[in-house]
Amino acid sequence: MLAELSINDIIRRQRICFQSGKTKSVEFRIEQLKTLKRAIQENTDSIVKALKKDLYKPELETYATEISIIREIDYALKHIKSWVKPKKVRLPLEQLPGTGYIYPEPLGVVLVIGPWNYPFQLIIAPLIGAIAAGNCVIVKPSEIAPNTSAVVSQIVQKYFDPTYIAVVEGGIDVSKQLLAEKFDHIFFTGGTAVGKIVMEAAAKHLTPVTLELGGKSPCIVDSDINLEHTARRIAWGKFINAGQTCIAPDYLLVNRQIKPQLLDSLQKVIKEFYGEDPQQSSDYARIVNQKQFSRLAELLHDGEIVTGGTTNSRDFYIAPTIIDRVSLEKPVMQEEIFGPILPIIEYSDLSEAIAIINEKPKPLALYLFSRNKDIQQRVLQETSSGGVCINDTVMQVGVSSLPFGGVGDSGIGRYHGKASFDTLSHEKSVLKKSFWLDLKWRYAPYAGKLDLIKRLIG
Repeated sequence: MLAELSINDIIRRQRICFQSGKTKSVEFRIEQLKTLKRAIQENTDSIVKALKKDLYKPELETYATEISIIREIDYALKHIKSWVKPKKVRLPLEQLPGTGYIYPEPLGVVLVIGPWNYPFQLIIAPLIGAIAAGNCVIVKPSEIAPNTSAVVSQIVQKYFDPTYIAVVEGGIDVSKQLLAEKFDHIFFTGGTAVGKIVMEAAAKHLTPVTLELGGKSPCIVDSDINLEHTARRIAWGKFINAGQTCIAPDYLLVNRQIKPQLLDSLQKVIKEFYGEDPQQSSDYARIVNQKQFSRLAELLHDGEIVTGGTTNSRDFYIAPTIIDRVSLEKPVMQEEIFGPILPIIEYSDLSEAIAIINEKPKPLALYLFSRNKDIQQRVLQETSSGGVCINDTVMQVGVSSLPFGGVGDSGIGRYHGKASFDTLSHEKSVLKKSFWLDLKWRYAPYAGKLDLIKRLIG
């Protein structure tokens, strides 16, 4: 039935649904969030199989980074009744008698466009916020992860009314058709180049956007660290999902004093994680397609390989790789790597590392490994990024109470937890006045009232 409808018809039906007012009920929203949770729980096998086909994603990684989005649903269910309540605000003296409130209200019909690297989780996360905020939603999964796209479509069709939540599958042509339509909000996760296209299309309708992009997320490694923990946390954050993570450590800025020991520890940890031959490991994912494989294979030539470097084009396999002696002018340091290649840049003084970071577009994430609180504070004050994680990698994305989003080239807007609700709501300001008193200080004639106005202004 849905396949027979045009995109315009799907949107029109959702607008009718939204205008009926049923999605505004907090009870309805709670019911739909519970349905979404049940849908995920009842289809975990299908989700695991789809991600295995698309990315050779290990089952544990699928549960830890995709299916774990259930926790975000639980967080929304726990807090939604407080989120939807109007918030009373204080009024200045001249506005009395009266009361002021901020009413969160849904935006309408929201378009969610997902990426291919975490093709389930990064569709469901904004969907949770859209449901909690009371919107209707059209979901466009990535065609580059076709098996996951199909599973998302099957789940949504089975558990939700398409006039409320609908999935539209397809490639670039379908995305163009969707972006030509007017939505009340567009939520896009993907690369910066496509993000610009989305924003340009949205501007034609004055549609607000949330752009969750990426960039080269730096990782500073000071000499004052726990070496074993640092190596393990960096290797995990970099090589999970074969490096295809928007907040993976993109490159290391390593204090010269600690560099030899860190390189040695990283090599040991990689072997500990994936064995002598990671291609044979069931715990190591693959590059998503030939295009991305070819791009990454070229970047292997941009430095001296310390470990890894092995490729297999038939299997879309690139080994966990560390490269040293990397020039800042090489392509590997000019573009987001988005794969299992980790360049090492050494520094003698922290100022050098900070300068390298600040010369590049603002990243989605910044990582610092150091026990030194003065260094921690200095990095926080002297750099700008979407978020910061100290003495770990990637884990910040799993905290529902921490808003997640970029700044500058790494994105616009934020989500997770209440931030998702806020992003996909409109805060409507309401001033309510009483009839019982009507002072005449603001009405003409103005003679004799100027001094009072000056005192009120202060």
